[in-house]
Amino acid sequence: MKFLLKTAIAERRISPPENLLRMSQPKIKRRIGKYEIGRTIGEGTFAKVKFAKNSETGQPVALKILDKDKVLKHKMAEQIRREIATMKLIKHPNVVRLYEVMASKTKIFIVMEFVTGGELFDNIVNHGRMQEDDARKYFQQLINAVDYCHSRGVFHRDLKPENLLLDDAGNLKVSDFGLSALSQTVRDDGLLHTTCGTPNYVAPEVLNDRGYDGATADLWSCGVILFVLLSGYLPFDDENLSNLYSKISSAEFTCPPWLSFGAMKLIARILEPNPMKRITIPEILEDEWFKKGYKAPIFDEKEDTNLDDVEAVFKDSKEHLVMEKKEEQPTAMNAFELISLSKGLNLGNLFDAEQEFKRETRFTSKRPANEIIKKIEQAAKPLGFDVHKKNYKMRLENMKAGRKGNLNVATEVFQVAPSLHMVEVRKAKGDTLEFHKFYKNLSTCLEDVVWKTEEEMKEMS
Repeated sequence: MKFLLKTAIAERRISPPENLLRMSQPKIKRRIGKYEIGRTIGEGTFAKVKFAKNSETGQPVALKILDKDKVLKHKMAEQIRREIATMKLIKHPNVVRLYEVMASKTKIFIVMEFVTGGELFDNIVNHGRMQEDDARKYFQQLINAVDYCHSRGVFHRDLKPENLLLDDAGNLKVSDFGLSALSQTVRDDGLLHTTCGTPNYVAPEVLNDRGYDGATADLWSCGVILFVLLSGYLPFDDENLSNLYSKISSAEFTCPPWLSFGAMKLIARILEPNPMKRITIPEILEDEWFKKGYKAPIFDEKEDTNLDDVEAVFKDSKEHLVMEKKEEQPTAMNAFELISLSKGLNLGNLFDAEQEFKRETRFTSKRPANEIIKKIEQAAKPLGFDVHKKNYKMRLENMKAGRKGNLNVATEVFQVAPSLHMVEVRKAKGDTLEFHKFYKNLSTCLEDVVWKTEEEMKEMS
């Protein structure tokens, strides 16, 4: 499929023991305030995202952790403060919620909604293009979210399928809205001047370095996303960046023949290279193709929002600093962590042999943990990866740069039972599709390590 071949569209851990003796050894468990910290679920330039649980309510959350020294070094403190304060005010059903912010002496902790349905990107990779009704539903939710945030002065600047999550009901949730491009500022002319985002989704005015309006630039990215949903591939793509920028600047694309006239017309009006002539969101809301089956979101914005925690964090108020506590616990994965990994909280799906590809995947093995680590290392090195080991964690770095830099893969071994381990393999950095290709090669090399049921063994014989 062209999308899989062409699309240019974050680290887990490895820790458990290989036998009962090792299982008795303690593992350090972190706690930040009332939150129990679990595995790493994402990683960016300035932040790492951890899975966590509110110990008072049992609610799962995503905890974004920023290093204060990096924030100060890049002179980002005031802008991050404004972004976080604004995001706390945004309570839209199609935007990931920001609950609260905390700080220790060295870190800033942003507590956000944990979304369980995966990325919209994975849906496209696994199933290809969507039917128009399905694509329209997601696009309507995307426009609702973007319109709401723009009305509050918040611009995303890096909209792409990887930043669009799905909840357990299949509803779209925009992530990192207002937090994905923290180093950018608006100059006196009222325009942004930093080129950012994933090249294939970036608007022409962002590339020409003469300043751009965040709202119209976000809308262009929405148009590219709609094209991808309906076609299964990118409207603008080229191995050569100069050629890619030329195609974007002139809006050089062709709609596939299976699109309806209404969809083609709307895409053409959004992917207008002149931002002054580009369709606006109010005009999109009146478009006949867009309006089909449209239901305006109903939600309550009256909930009071307290910004005291934001001010306290950035004033470095000692009385509001949280303590980072470390507790000793067995290395075996507990039920809370196990359930959090399963699809829709259904443990029956946790160890499926045929998993759909995404930026993370996992398999089970009855081999000792040390042997699993050794096998992964032996398989990764011939594929051009440099291997860094720390106990039962590994970080694999491809020595050759890909489309989005060097592919980094993180793995971790968890002990589910004395003789059963679960191995997580996750993209920490680089291109998602390159990770898919790597995992296919890796899985071929690990066929004798992966545990298979008797039924699977019979099917193979």
